[in-house]
Parts: sequence; C-alpha cells; structure tokens
Amino acid sequence: MQSFIKRNFRWIAGGFALTYFSSFGQTYFISASIAEWQAVFDLSHGEFGRLYMYATLGSAACLPFLGRLVDHIAADKMIAFVVPVLAGAALLAGFATSLMLLVFAIFLLRLFGQGMMTHMALTATGRWFHAERGRAISLVVLGHQGGEATIPLALSAITLAYGMQAGWSVAALVLLVAGLPFCYWAYSVPREPHSPAARSDKPARHVHSWTRREVIRDPIFWVLLTGVLAPGFIGTTIFYHQDYMATLNAWPPQLFATSLVVLSVTTVVVALLTGSVVDRYGAVSILPFFLLPLSASCWVLAASGPPFVLYLAMALLGISYGVSSTLFGSLWPGIYGTAYLGSIRAVTVSAVVVATAAGPGLTGTLIDQGVTLPRQMVYLGIYCLVATVAMGIATAFLRRRTAG
Repeated sequence: MQSFIKRNFRWIAGGFALTYFSSFGQTYFISASIAEWQAVFDLSHGEFGRLYMYATLGSAACLPFLGRLVDHIAADKMIAFVVPVLAGAALLAGFATSLMLLVFAIFLLRLFGQGMMTHMALTATGRWFHAERGRAISLVVLGHQGGEATIPLALSAITLAYGMQAGWSVAALVLLVAGLPFCYWAYSVPREPHSPAARSDKPARHVHSWTRREVIRDPIFWVLLTGVLAPGFIGTTIFYHQDYMATLNAWPPQLFATSLVVLSVTTVVVALLTGSVVDRYGAVSILPFFLLPLSASCWVLAASGPPFVLYLAMALLGISYGVSSTLFGSLWPGIYGTAYLGSIRAVTVSAVVVATAAGPGLTGTLIDQGVTLPRQMVYLGIYCLVATVAMGIATAFLRRRTAG
C-alpha cells in the first residue's frame, strides 16, 4: 500500500482533497447552521426540510448535464470552474438576506459540493486506474470521512466564537486558498495506466464502453440503483434529524458529534479492506451483502435506548458506508467501461443526490404528521432487505452476462 501511494501520490491526494472539500456541500456540514436559519427565517423543522429537499432536487436535475462535461473537459479546467463557484456558494449561504437567496445557496452547495466535487474525483480515479482501481478508490473516498470528522467540528468552533457568517467565510477562504491550487496541481497531469493488466480490456469486462443511453436502457442498472440509493437516503436522514433523535431519546447534545468518530473510523477501515477485496474478487461479488449492516443499523435506531445504541448504529452504518463508497466507485467502470464514465456517473450521482434530498424532506414531513422516526426506521430496514434480494438477482445476471 505504501509503495502504491508513493507511486501515485498526486492523483490519490488530488482525489482525496476533492472528496474532503466536498464536505462543504454535504448535509453533515450544512446541518450545523440549520437551527440558526430556522430561527432567522421562522421555519419549522418540516418546512426547512422541504426547502432543503427542493434545493437538492434542483441540483440533482442539473447534475446529469453538468456532470457529463468531465468526459470532454480536462480535469484541472473543471476544478478551476467548480471550486470557485463552491466558494461563492459558501459566502452566499453565510450572508443570505432572504429565504430565496438561502435556497439558491443551498442549491449551489449541493450541486458543486456534494455533486461535482465527488463526481470529478471518482470519475477521474475510475478512468485513470484499472488493475488497482479498488485500492485507489478506497483511498480517495477517505476524504469524505476526513472531512466528516474535522470540518463540522471546525465550523462549530468558529461559529461559536465568531458567529455563523465567520464560519462560512472561513469555508470559502479555505476552498480558494488551499483547495483550488492543490486540486488543480494534482489533476493538471492525467495519469496513464502503466501495468500490463491495466492496458487490457479485462477490467472493463466488455468489448465496448457503454454509452449513457445504453446504460439507461439496461434493466440491471435500475436494479442496482435500488441498492445505491439506500445508504445516502438513510444516512442523510439520520444526520439531518440528529437534534430530533437526541431530544426523543434524551441523549446529551454532544453524543452525535462523538458518534461521528465511530462512524468515520469504521468507514475508513472497511473502505480500505473493501478495496483489496474488489481488486481480488471483483466489485460484483460484494453486491449481495453490503446493505445487511445498514438494515441492522436501522433496526438498532428504531429500538432507541441508552447512548451506546447510537454508537452501535453508527458502527453498522459505517460498515455499509465503507463498502458502498469503494464498491460503487469501482462497479460502474467495471461493468460499463470508462469511455463514457463521466456521463454514466453523472446519472448515478444525480440519483444519489435525489435520495439525499428525499430523505430529510419525506421523513420530516412524516414526523410533522405524527409518524416518529424510529417507526420509519423499521420500514427502512425492511427496504434494505428487499434491496439485498434484488442485489443478489442482479449479481447472478451480471455473472451470466460476463460469462457470455
């Protein structure tokens, strides 16, 4: 692993930085300011959740069109466009003087942060690495866990000391001073696969690279999406409703912050292990199993109880996060090739963004209607089991297709 990182440092570090700085558009970062926005604009939990959902859905609608540009424009030039826009969105979020401006800021944060930063990192890594794609993806996605463990805490500390506007201003400054120059340098030289295995067509498993139109017509793709969407929907729901869950269970306010450490550590360890498994056995072999820990996490949260319940749920969530983050970075190029990977990933990322939008909005509305989140978690756990069966069927068809 050490020699692999040394040989590929700039590309691994660049992808890690992109996923790390994508935190500024992730729910776990934005949610730290929700209470203040609700107070300023006099919004209920459900009302803000619906606005958040609309902004995120809007970003998801734009992502397939914006995301396909990575197939036609050099990575460093895309970075020179995306990162400054994300920094501008951070400033707008901190200084929005109207609800319309705030919703527009959230739309930009979700589109360029959660959407494009992650999309650029995983598309480039999936395209530039072949024989060791799983290992490369497992290292790049660790940026999410690094950002999750450090950036919200930093924002909270700055906001507590100097106010919310200062926190968002620092976010914009960090993106422009640190994120932009480093990511631009890292991706200014595309990586060329240099191992014999990487030059063969074996990893792609297909004679040709599928176009986006062909992929959308493939029934297996839609079956796979039933599994792809679950971690984002459920994880975002948990993060977004952390104050509600803490109040419901009489948990101390700092419990969620400390539980994120458990989530991050578990995700990191499992992601690294998954990378080696993917390179050895293939991404398809993991499909039937990765949602089982997520299902268990839902039922643990549904049971509620003392504080250790949250730690257990986060550990189980981390297992599914770790597997899925590496799995789906490697799966799409392995099934559909790399020539149109940007266009294909734009569709999948857009679908994930829709799921993360629907999570807070739908569950918040149900909470307002009297359906408690623990009760909803029971049904989400059942959904994961149904999706697990679907993943098993998809795996069988994919193996038959490959053999044929």
